[in-house]
Amino acid sequence: MTKTILNISASSRTETSVSRQMADRLIGKISANGDTIVQRDTTKDLSIVSEDWINANFTPADDRTDEQKQILAQSDTLVGELQDADTIVISTPIYNFGIPAALKTWIDLIARVGKTFQYTENGPEGLLTGKRAIILVASGGVPIGAPVDHATPLLKTVLGFVGITDVQIIGATGLAMDSDGAIAAANAEIDAAA
Repeated sequence: MTKTILNISASSRTETSVSRQMADRLIGKISANGDTIVQRDTTKDLSIVSEDWINANFTPADDRTDEQKQILAQSDTLVGELQDADTIVISTPIYNFGIPAALKTWIDLIARVGKTFQYTENGPEGLLTGKRAIILVASGGVPIGAPVDHATPLLKTVLGFVGITDVQIIGATGLAMDSDGAIAAANAEIDAAA
């Protein structure tokens, strides 16, 4: 059975990005012939949420103007990518204890009531259940899971909020101290996860 893998990249680096290299390795291991790989680079052309976007988002779909539909078109595409994916791979560095601004922009664009989550009498409920997510993190010095790691808890929270609870985190940490060792350890974990 073929599957769709959504590869979300957040590093501002391209050629020398450890997190992107980790994603390439993982996708090479988990994908099979015939699988669809969707590439989403959050550093390329994502629009930040504006007042017009908020107004369009909270206007009922049947009442939206053509301009409002256009304002939400990019967000609709991103949501569609998530809805269609069986496996989501998020590769990100840790910048200043958290995620890059580009990845936060992507989060803002996919967290949509009625599309990725809904409100019930028991509170919010994610609509993207039955999916697997693997978060690949590259960090110069912030240990994954340490109190100063604000990246992985945020990503797990966001994914859980939209219904994705099968989440695995693989980190290449300590790159500033022992790059080769950190990459080797992460690669071993990637190989074991596949």
